[in-house]
Amino acid sequence: MGSFGTGQTVVRRDVHRSGQVWSELALRVVADTGEALVTACAPGAQARWPALYAQARGEGDRSVRTEAFDAMASGRWELTGAVWQETDLLLWKPPTAWFSVNAFFVPDGDGRRLRNWYVNFEHPTRRTEAGFDTLDLTVDLVVTPDLTRWEWKDEDEYAHVRRLGIVSDTEHRAVEAARGEVLAMLAELSGVFAQAQRWSSWRWEPAWPTPCLPQGATAAERVAPEGG
Repeated sequence: MGSFGTGQTVVRRDVHRSGQVWSELALRVVADTGEALVTACAPGAQARWPALYAQARGEGDRSVRTEAFDAMASGRWELTGAVWQETDLLLWKPPTAWFSVNAFFVPDGDGRRLRNWYVNFEHPTRRTEAGFDTLDLTVDLVVTPDLTRWEWKDEDEYAHVRRLGIVSDTEHRAVEAARGEVLAMLAELSGVFAQAQRWSSWRWEPAWPTPCLPQGATAAERVAPEGG
């Protein structure tokens, strides 16, 4: 598929290996190069999430997040409409990487400031006409704005999805390799981190409307499962 244009709306979908859509998020394209697809969203961007996951976010109850993963393992979940809240998100996704690098910006006086970097370990990109598909594999790395400190996040949930079989042994090996790749990028200030100063000063383009999911989109539709 061809490149997406700057400012174009695209949809990130997390797709389970069964072909069922786990989530959708509307984004706008910042840049699309051979190195990475860079997208962004702002508060109010439309999304669809599993109902249990949305409940967990709203209540701050991690036990409900566990129930959401149990539902994923069973192959039975319902999606509900949602909106992105609070932060501006900048998402840098190399096409073949088992991770994305995200930057979260929060209000600061009359402007915004970089709160943290966030590495999400996930499937490599599979392009679609409307955007791209991937699958969040739960474990994350949270990095300070100045790139000097980091900590792993949700390792307990990662262990749980491993037990449930959501993350296979093959995927686990890919995640382990990606962890090493990301830590090397941080140590060497390479990849997206070589341009950290540039990206940390990024701001949402005021002329861009809030990203919306395409009208008539049906998140519950099945798509081609992994490998077929």
